[in-house]
Amino acid sequence: MTIDLILVGKTTGQWLENGIEEYVGRLKHYVRFGLVVIPELKNSRHLREEQIKTTEGELILARIAAGDHVILLDERGTLPDGSVEFADRLQGLMNRGVRRLVFVVGGAYGFSEAVYARADQRLSLSRLTFSHQMVRLIFIEQLYRAFTILGGEPYHHR
Repeated sequence: MTIDLILVGKTTGQWLENGIEEYVGRLKHYVRFGLVVIPELKNSRHLREEQIKTTEGELILARIAAGDHVILLDERGTLPDGSVEFADRLQGLMNRGVRRLVFVVGGAYGFSEAVYARADQRLSLSRLTFSHQMVRLIFIEQLYRAFTILGGEPYHHR
């Protein structure tokens, strides 16, 4: 299985970049993992929110293949009961033979209707709201945690 995380806009803040780099390095021991960064739109100050979502949506969809399983990280998504349940969901996708699993973090205004329509699932990380920048690090750490849970490793204390 390959797992890709699509992000809109580059990561800002060296401490976030360092944390992401740390967990991406750890993840590579378990799975082929990649970050796909969609550049922020130029002159977006002159665009309406809906125009931004539509354009970002087209750029997101261009990076998704027909057979990909797509999960949007979305505050209105289903909330796992915890990291163990998230790991179990991940294992279920691997058991189903999903070849490429794509998680997507949208831009500041969320996703276009076309992206919602393409998604196979929506996942919420918390009832709390995190910045799009923070979600990157939190999600990658949770993905790493899931693989250590599946491997029976001591990283996650139950």
